[in-house]
Amino acid sequence: MSGRDEVPIGRRMAELRARRGMSQQVFADRIGRSKSWVDKVERGVRTLDRLSVIETVAAALGVTPTILLTGRPRREGVTDTDAAVERIRAALARHDPPGADADSPTARQLDDRAGHAWAAYRNGHHAQVLRALPDLLAATRHTGRAEPAADPPVRVYRLTAQTLVKLGQPHLAWLAADRAMTAATGDPHRTALAAVSLAQALRALHRGRLAQAAALTAVHQLDLAAHDRPPDPGLAGTLLLEAALAAASYRDAATAHDLAERAAHLAAAHDDHHQGDGDGIAFGSAAVTLARALVATQLGDHHQAVTIHRYATSGDGWRQLPAEHRAAHLIDIARAHLDLGDPRAAGRALIDADRIAPAEARTRPAARAALTAIVRTGLTAADVARLAATVGLTRQ
Repeated sequence: MSGRDEVPIGRRMAELRARRGMSQQVFADRIGRSKSWVDKVERGVRTLDRLSVIETVAAALGVTPTILLTGRPRREGVTDTDAAVERIRAALARHDPPGADADSPTARQLDDRAGHAWAAYRNGHHAQVLRALPDLLAATRHTGRAEPAADPPVRVYRLTAQTLVKLGQPHLAWLAADRAMTAATGDPHRTALAAVSLAQALRALHRGRLAQAAALTAVHQLDLAAHDRPPDPGLAGTLLLEAALAAASYRDAATAHDLAERAAHLAAAHDDHHQGDGDGIAFGSAAVTLARALVATQLGDHHQAVTIHRYATSGDGWRQLPAEHRAAHLIDIARAHLDLGDPRAAGRALIDADRIAPAEARTRPAARAALTAIVRTGLTAADVARLAATVGLTRQ
């Protein structure tokens, strides 16, 4: 953020007023306020935090609310999300014949590239992920054909699916997750990883029972394979949480709580070793508690959800989770605050998400929907109004 972005909105108002040669009294008359009110806002004694008032002030100054809030017209990000999704769609639709690309990377090279993309995802750098995915998918078509038992295709298709879920593209995410399941070639560990993404895509499609079945089938396969390789409690626990959220999505409270409890037992036994890994699996007591809050939200118990959320975010485990995980949770909990009639708390959650991983708050349709709902209440704090202007939202 530049120094100009940090100038208080009252000082921006004073600068713009002075440039137009308006006294405080003339300006106050134009916006229907007192000279004292204008003076207090410009000195920072009074906060200009309602978007409706900001719009009135901007109109009197002859500028857009965006310029008043940020000091400059809004610029689109380097990555246009819709165009990026279309490039991913095109990459998923291609089926090049064997030998079409003689320069295909080896499985090791593709794995390294996928690892970098996953690191960007965990840190909430979604524009970087969107730029990387089309080329990764193209490389996966050829590398996967040459080395069908390798891990990279599963990693790339999983990353594609989970990114598309965030962007509100569940059908396309389902396709990518299905490709991940196929690429897993029956290996229980790779299949379980792919099942995490499949369950997320199915939940986004409002197919909770199918999502639960996919997750629990993968857990069962991990259990059967336990005698051949060390158990992976982080992966099994993540699948149990996905199954719990799936059960909550169709209001099966007993099953949701039971599955969350099973995940909690795994976390208690293995917490020191499974906070997260390179494939988007973040598991431990903090992850379980956050999932319990989302289960409560799905079940309509928003007071319980907020209570659990406050407990979960007060501990060290919260800070150890990936930025993407924390910001995504804050966006989800913003909806609980809204359903409780507390748009100010919802706004604070979105601002916190924006500080942790700006792309989560500025790109995801779920975040924009929550932000729009806050703006419509008219109870919009200045920082929330500034975020709304940054992403191009106006009061409707």
